[in-house]
Amino acid sequence: MNLRNILSGITGIKAKGDVDIDIKKITSNSKEATKGSLFIAIKGFETDGHQYIENAIENGANVIMIQEGYDYRKIAQNDDITILMVPDTRIAQALCASNFFGNPEKRLKLVGVTGTKGKTTTTFMIKEILQKQGKKVGLIGTVASYINDKKIEDSDRTTPDSIHLYELLKMMVDENCEVAVMEVSSQSLKLNRVYGLHFDIGVFTNLSEDHISEKEHPSMEDYFNSKLKLFDVCDVAFVNSDDLYGQKVIHEAKCEIKTYGIDNTSDNIAKDITITNSYSDFKEKIYGKNERIKVGIPGRFSVYNALAAICVCQKFDVTVENIKEALVDIKVPGRSELVPNKKDLTIMIDYAHSPKSLESILLAVSAYTRGRVISVFGCGGDRDPGKRPMMGEISGRVANYTIITSDNPRTEDPEKIVKQIEEGIKTTKGKYECIVDRYEAIKKAISMANKNDMIVLAGKGHEPYQEINHEKYPFDERIIVNEIIDGMEKK
Repeated sequence: MNLRNILSGITGIKAKGDVDIDIKKITSNSKEATKGSLFIAIKGFETDGHQYIENAIENGANVIMIQEGYDYRKIAQNDDITILMVPDTRIAQALCASNFFGNPEKRLKLVGVTGTKGKTTTTFMIKEILQKQGKKVGLIGTVASYINDKKIEDSDRTTPDSIHLYELLKMMVDENCEVAVMEVSSQSLKLNRVYGLHFDIGVFTNLSEDHISEKEHPSMEDYFNSKLKLFDVCDVAFVNSDDLYGQKVIHEAKCEIKTYGIDNTSDNIAKDITITNSYSDFKEKIYGKNERIKVGIPGRFSVYNALAAICVCQKFDVTVENIKEALVDIKVPGRSELVPNKKDLTIMIDYAHSPKSLESILLAVSAYTRGRVISVFGCGGDRDPGKRPMMGEISGRVANYTIITSDNPRTEDPEKIVKQIEEGIKTTKGKYECIVDRYEAIKKAISMANKNDMIVLAGKGHEPYQEINHEKYPFDERIIVNEIIDGMEKK
């Protein structure tokens, strides 16, 4: 594509060199640069792309885009290299990507879901309902990207960088998708990964303290304001009216607002709720008529997620029958996921890795578990250490028994992390033990459980690995659980 066309819509460009040249690829990774590439230098939290300009040129890039203020004279003088200076390379990258991939967002209905919890489950529910209606749907999120039930790829972040995002949207257009449903993270909004997208529908699930750190959000105010940006670029939003920050969205968002909830007055409200260890059941008015909805994921939070999904899908005129059929058998990888096993134990895998999410899942299962709630969890290394004792206190207070273990220790000492969690649980009367090896911790939970108990394996969810010192080792808890049980039966 001609470079001039790629740069369409970008303001404040200063160019040195030829802009009437053909570009075969755009990238912000110098290692991926090839002959005929446009390399975009992005200043990140840990590295600055401007440091890798020479590497990109050596690999074949003949156009370099830099941030305003960077001294272009540092770039080796070469008449064959075109230099572009822009006010913001992140914004420019998103616009370049949209143009390069043919503006795919204009040929799709876009649904964006944001919030601390519930994004993944809500997007899966929306996809399943729309599929049941016969629509072809793309999904981009934390677990993976899909076109209908075909997995395109696993994800390494909730919302991909803008180049890959637009590439995925083009893939969906090429596959004749009508709708793209996306998890939209606060980081993607703050760092302009979704810049240039206009969403037909936005969803706000909730907001609680998470992602507060120097590398993410310095404060809850920054976290909330980042989320709020989604509602500057959508036509209508469905907002959880029971959430404190949801009320702020209702008053501050620029788009049309509709609400859903359980406790507060809402446009869409769930009543007569029943929750068991295998499903949630509630009544909601759909198309003016009270309907009974059964969701194949237990927990009050599942009711909120289903409400949001139903609100969105009514905008696509789906039938009540298709809503019911899609939700009754809904399964979401690593979200309140029950693991079938030969011992018929109730073992749930959940991605809960923050204080609020751990408390939510433990309180939810406590409400319907006849026996003990056995909590197995740890905290990730190189992440907010302040939440570790908080999560220990929560599990000690809510669960009947806690096994503190490892969860992606990364470059930290796992024993140190476990001890920090233990400081919190010591403030409670909760029964617990520490088993640093996560495999052994799961084995202990299984060995002590009976059929009335609930084992909650929290933290990893859909992740099939343990990350230790920059290496990811295979660790799929669905496989681990059944491996342990098979080993027990052979003894």
